Amino acid sequence: MDSTNLTHHFLIAMPGLSDPDFYHTVTYICSHNEEGAMGIVINRPLNLVLGKFLEQMDITFGDEVAKDTPIYDGGPVQPGRGFVIHQYLQDWNSSLKVNEQIGVTTSLDILDAIANDRGPENTFIALGYAGWSAGQLEKEIQENIWLSSPAELHVIFDTPVKQRWNSAANLLGIDMDQLSPDAGH
Repeated sequence: MDSTNLTHHFLIAMPGLSDPDFYHTVTYICSHNEEGAMGIVINRPLNLVLGKFLEQMDITFGDEVAKDTPIYDGGPVQPGRGFVIHQYLQDWNSSLKVNEQIGVTTSLDILDAIANDRGPENTFIALGYAGWSAGQLEKEIQENIWLSSPAELHVIFDTPVKQRWNSAANLLGIDMDQLSPDAGH
């Protein structure tokens, strides 16, 4: 198996991937090692905004803009658990430092900070994540299920959600509309 580390890469679903959890998705890989991989889908908005979500947890808002922050479906694993991809400027109670630029946090302290205009400038909030066991992701890439590309922050934080799949593929010089849904071997 290839020992490539795909941490801080995008997994871009090939057009022929029909699994409803991953059809036309872009997944940001937060961690990839010999034990497996963990990522967050970045282009599946839920019909939910941060204000409604935090009202249920009795967290008050001081920042009106943050109330309308969309929440995304990060993947099929632990769909009730929140994950925040953010610019890495400090540690929160439960953070994974992906690299010098990006962190992923699962603790409520970052949500409280975002709600009250004390959080990182760039954030992406999701419920759930995608996970792969040891060797599973490498096997799926060999089977032409995914393309992989080094991640670019502007795709996560600035690109309109409907354009993220094509924008991530464009990082490789690929136009997804020109690819066949049938994999060649």
